Amino acid sequence: MKAKDDKTAPPPLPEPLRVAVADAHTHLDMQAGTVDEALAKAASVGVTRLVQVGCDLAGSRWAAETAAAYAHIHATVALHPNEAPRIVHGDPEGGWSRQGERPGGGEAALDEALDEIERLAALPQVVGVGETGLDYFRTGPEGKDAQERSFRAHIEIAKRHDRTLVIHDREAHADVLRVLKEEGAPERTVFHCYSGDAEMAEVCSREGYYLSFAGNVTFKNAQNLRDALAVAPLDLVLVETDAPFLTPAPYRGRPNAPYLIPVTLRAMARVRDIAEEEMAEALARNTERAFGMPGLFEG
Repeated sequence: MKAKDDKTAPPPLPEPLRVAVADAHTHLDMQAGTVDEALAKAASVGVTRLVQVGCDLAGSRWAAETAAAYAHIHATVALHPNEAPRIVHGDPEGGWSRQGERPGGGEAALDEALDEIERLAALPQVVGVGETGLDYFRTGPEGKDAQERSFRAHIEIAKRHDRTLVIHDREAHADVLRVLKEEGAPERTVFHCYSGDAEMAEVCSREGYYLSFAGNVTFKNAQNLRDALAVAPLDLVLVETDAPFLTPAPYRGRPNAPYLIPVTLRAMARVRDIAEEEMAEALARNTERAFGMPGLFEG
């Protein structure tokens, strides 16, 4: 089978952007190839900054170490919502799956893990705390308490260290918004891979939360995301890959990577009926504000 017909082959390089932007949420540690290769391919199409996101202790340490070694990579650190019940209960269905099954360690083990996240969050190369939040898709009722406890702790860590809060919200919209209101959201809050509708987008916008759109905004069955993008204030919108997941159409099902940001960005510009350059300029400014890094794209 020729590579161009191979549905597992990486998609081709898109036409380069004329305005540099960032991938606001990626997982390089889950992608094929080296960090240097990922950076080079991304930069060749105008994606000059990457936010590497941690989902567990090992991944968060890796994110911090990688951001310290590469000037164009910035880290966030956290326990994924599904990791919290896994730590407490040892639930193989409820946890982040990369580390395999392990026995639950109870509340003390979760406290210990959160202490390590706080240590990492204080590092200068770490710009955010996340992805944290609530996920009711893979975690049943028995895991909700651990998820919420972990989410509240992450909110406090983000506020103590003036870090951006990066939220994972899957089938838990009302509870995520409730916890943010009860705890008081940090100054900068990002809904990664925004999954709500236009009504929720208006709620988030009133609170000043950033909405980060991934490749699924291009999917045929995702009109709710396009409707949300259409009503969100342009100055609260971000773009991300969530790579290696959520590869944008027409490459859905193939491996995703930061160099595919232009595909999603151009689709977003069409939804907003604005020029590609206007969308890219807005996204670059928004990324600087969302992660508290003014001048990120200068020089």
